[in-house]
Amino acid sequence: MKFEDIALEEKQHTLAQLREVKSLFASRGWFAGTSGNLSVRVGGFDPDRFDFAITASGKDKSQTTPEDFLFVDQDGKPSEATKLKPSAETLIHCEIYRLTGCGAIFHTHTVFNNIVSELFWERKSIPVDGVELIKAFNIWEEEAHIEIPIVSNFAHIPSIVPEVTERLDPRIPGIMLRKHGIYAWGANAFEAKRHLEAFEFLFEYVYRWELLHRK
Repeated sequence: MKFEDIALEEKQHTLAQLREVKSLFASRGWFAGTSGNLSVRVGGFDPDRFDFAITASGKDKSQTTPEDFLFVDQDGKPSEATKLKPSAETLIHCEIYRLTGCGAIFHTHTVFNNIVSELFWERKSIPVDGVELIKAFNIWEEEAHIEIPIVSNFAHIPSIVPEVTERLDPRIPGIMLRKHGIYAWGANAFEAKRHLEAFEFLFEYVYRWELLHRK
């Protein structure tokens, strides 16, 4: 489906979802500085052809303006004429959409997700054992164990993409960039929000558990 064939009301609904979740996450202090980015896919999906709305680069996410979001295609290029620039990490969103076909991706930088990414960097994954909120990822085994992948963080964003491709785990709807932040996704904005909230809870749990038990 071409971008121009997507109904206006569908585009407006997508932007409304992004405004709502941006406001919520900003109220929680999850966008320090101008960090973090959010995106929601719009229209049909083919791994080689899709569009999504994403936060514009360098915006104060505690504020709401008409220039907060823009639409881009599967290559991260604007889908329509605009002077706005997409988030510097748009290519990571492109790759996650291509690999998963998900409907939304939310990325935040928090103290806890940064600390645990460094704490378990040599392991290349963050282990979580038996915590109830693992069920948020549709994993229902009693005392379930999961490993949240950690990938390298480079200033050159295209260098991150191959590692995301290699390390993405179909069972875990998220991937952590070392000393940077978590990317969480879902079939839609509601599910991506649920997954992100669960990840952030689990990161704080893991940190506090390690603090109590490491000597």
